[in-house]
Amino acid sequence: MSHQIDQTQQRAAQTEPQWGLWAAGVLALSAILYFTRLGTRALWSSEFRWGEISREMLKTGNYFWPTIDGIVYFDKPLGTYWLIVLSTPFTGGMNETAARLPCAIAGLLGVAFLMILARRLYDSRTAVWAGFILATSFSFVFFSRHASADVETVTGELAALLLFLRNEDRGGGWWVVGLWLIMAVTSLMKGLLGFALPIVMIGTYSCLRDGWAELERQTLHGPIAGRIGWLIERNRWFFNWYSVVAIAVGLAAYVAPFQISQHVTNSGKGLQMAFHESVTRFFKPWDHRGPIYLYLYVIFALMAPWSVLLPAALVETHHLRDTDVEPARSDRFALVYFWATFVFFTLSRSRRSYYILPILPAAAILVARTLAQSGAIQSRLARKLLLGGYALLALATACAIVMLVPASAIVRGAYALLPPLPYEGAFIVFWVVSVAGIAYAIRQLSPHRIGVSVGLIASFSMVYIYIFAMPAAEAYRGEKDFALAALQKLNGDTGPLGFFKTVGPLFYMDPPKPIPKFDTTDDLAAAVRGGSVKWLIVRRRDLPLLGSPAILTAEASYPWETDENYRNKVVLVRMESAPSPK
Repeated sequence: MSHQIDQTQQRAAQTEPQWGLWAAGVLALSAILYFTRLGTRALWSSEFRWGEISREMLKTGNYFWPTIDGIVYFDKPLGTYWLIVLSTPFTGGMNETAARLPCAIAGLLGVAFLMILARRLYDSRTAVWAGFILATSFSFVFFSRHASADVETVTGELAALLLFLRNEDRGGGWWVVGLWLIMAVTSLMKGLLGFALPIVMIGTYSCLRDGWAELERQTLHGPIAGRIGWLIERNRWFFNWYSVVAIAVGLAAYVAPFQISQHVTNSGKGLQMAFHESVTRFFKPWDHRGPIYLYLYVIFALMAPWSVLLPAALVETHHLRDTDVEPARSDRFALVYFWATFVFFTLSRSRRSYYILPILPAAAILVARTLAQSGAIQSRLARKLLLGGYALLALATACAIVMLVPASAIVRGAYALLPPLPYEGAFIVFWVVSVAGIAYAIRQLSPHRIGVSVGLIASFSMVYIYIFAMPAAEAYRGEKDFALAALQKLNGDTGPLGFFKTVGPLFYMDPPKPIPKFDTTDDLAAAVRGGSVKWLIVRRRDLPLLGSPAILTAEASYPWETDENYRNKVVLVRMESAPSPK
């Protein structure tokens, strides 16, 4: 036995330089995907929330009272806004890069943490595969380049799980304080999810680490005291005297910014809204009520293109558990990580596609486990799923060449006027390499070769989409250009300006003080008569409510856009007379 251990250690030592090289390669690819041309695109959708709140913090100097156009917006904790503010000295001010930089850094750290975690569970090869899969999954790239709090939450969860795995056999210890501090900091990004997910995950795994049979034997048989004692012993990470200090420190770290906010502003709205967003939304949501089966299919879009291999990975890993293949605890951890996360978000009554983003690292581990295992896939069903999923992806990749055909040759009507595919040369090169990868895999349809082929498709498609295509599509977005044109029309003076039922271009107008927003024509009419509003920004759909004001400048429109898109565009109008009250 000692001789075998020595040989294992020698092999590990020999592969260490190779592990470091491959891991560095994955991180280098991640950095390219997450940082290249990060600030090229204008902020859009929910990004405006993070950008505008951070801009107003810098403008007012109040970092404990998040506002949008002067109106408090405490739906999310303060952490992500602070990270954006801290980024501004490195990006030349409050701009698109500053808004997205914390997410890009968090994405890179998330890939690194996952590789370390997967290496601890399995081996270096699985770790590199897991990091590579996560780094090139569609939605992980998207949110690593998107101003939000989602990737920070995923990375914080990975940090908590990694700390637990390093200390799970120790029971209590000062590391528990570190665990609760990590969860507190993570919760300051998006909400109490930073506490809930790791606790659910670690608690479930602690009870199931030796399998369902052992859990059943220990909890359904014998004296009640013995059953409770077993559960306590399995969860020594929680049931220990260090947890008393850890929980107090963690909760204090989480509550402190809210308490400071309350002291500075004399308002306890922060904690109230945090509870409302995290707890009330879970049980009694007021929006985002997706169907209970939403995540069954959403995960395939979030993890694309690697998701074609996920069904095979799930079936194979469960099969390995049925046949008692080692490492048993590692497989159980990966499966619990995946299923506990899936069930947690499914049970929540508030469901939205990207809410389940924290499941991606677990899915990456499972797929990596399947691709990196020695020998053939053992489950016949898993082999069929692997080949079927890969065949679909290969076919879709081969057919992607049709994207070079002009839209007018395929469709009619407004869509025939769609612009040509940008950077056609880059697309062709990436397509040729991807097809070559398919040819490589077809010669011998092994898990490794399939993984290499999917890796080529994932890498080059993500590079093309995020570094070439999306920045090129910026030429057909008009929010930022409209804001700059409106400022020019106003000679930079936003004093007599108002908003009607929108604050759309607020971030790019960078006003020195809030711009009044009106939701009724009665209030607007009073402001116009009083002379405080002379110009107004309004969506085209709401123009009929204002009579026939003169349009000074408008957000650009394009012939392929729908009527709804056109009606949602904003315009700058001169209010020469007050609108009729409605």
